[in-house]
Amino acid sequence: MKKISILVPAYNEEEVLEALYQRLGKLANDNKSYEFEFLFVNDGSRDKTLEIIQDYAEKDQRIAYVNLSRNFGKEIAMIAGLDHVTGDATVIIDADLQDPPELIPQMIKLWEDGYDDVYAKRTSREGESWFKKASSRLYYRLLQKATHIEIQQDTGDFRLLDRRCVQALTQIRESQRYTKGMFSWIGYNKKEITYDRDQRLAGETKWNYPKLINFAIDGLTSFTTAPLRLSSLLGGVVSVAAFVYIIYLVVRTIFFGTDLAGYPSMMAVILFLGGVQLLSLGIIGEYIGRIFNETKQRPLYFVEEYHHGKTDKKTR
Repeated sequence: MKKISILVPAYNEEEVLEALYQRLGKLANDNKSYEFEFLFVNDGSRDKTLEIIQDYAEKDQRIAYVNLSRNFGKEIAMIAGLDHVTGDATVIIDADLQDPPELIPQMIKLWEDGYDDVYAKRTSREGESWFKKASSRLYYRLLQKATHIEIQQDTGDFRLLDRRCVQALTQIRESQRYTKGMFSWIGYNKKEITYDRDQRLAGETKWNYPKLINFAIDGLTSFTTAPLRLSSLLGGVVSVAAFVYIIYLVVRTIFFGTDLAGYPSMMAVILFLGGVQLLSLGIIGEYIGRIFNETKQRPLYFVEEYHHGKTDKKTR
């Protein structure tokens, strides 16, 4: 009997856990030809998320959980889960039920047909503003043009991964992770399915615009050096334009004796050049910061407690 692991990163999700558990339980009961593992990763929740998961684990041997020592963020929570899953295939799903567990049997069928990575593409996104949708489309188009790998648009972390995809992802130990890009980078045989994304069942989203901007910068700096090249190109264009302007001023002065007074225009040029320099330094700083973080080689996370449901084993 093949084993399917359902990986659920969770941070302050006490309001949705009961509904999620019921729907995952129904999924397992309706697909008895497979063994299921429900692995929850508690990412330093401050509410009763951990207590609820522990209560489920006492009653249901299918429940396993990893309790991280603090909040490390969803990207790190996912790699922590991938380090601990034991299934032949793993499905990553958010706890908020925006991604329906009822799609998982379809993913499993395609996996049995030979696909290694079955990812779900959103055809609609309920509960999201037009600005967020438009900015997301624009960002992924820019990222796609800047990288040499195909980045799937309108997809999230909701997908089924074969064991060899999981093993490939666990070998990538970057501290500033952009897992959506890593799914594409590792390759293997991929298959797309489509669905309509629901609104969050309960609770509040953990994403806000500053976090999304931070995440977008991580994506750009992780998979392309295009910003550095753009900075160099911009510097070259400005330098050529400045040189041409200097030649123009010299020629005009020699032949026409024109007065060179012009404080406002001079300040405008100085401020423009200063802005270009600061922008270029900022781009370079982003890459140097990533180098600095990676060279420290700190562990990605620490586990306070790991509970493996089938063996009833706990480690601290």
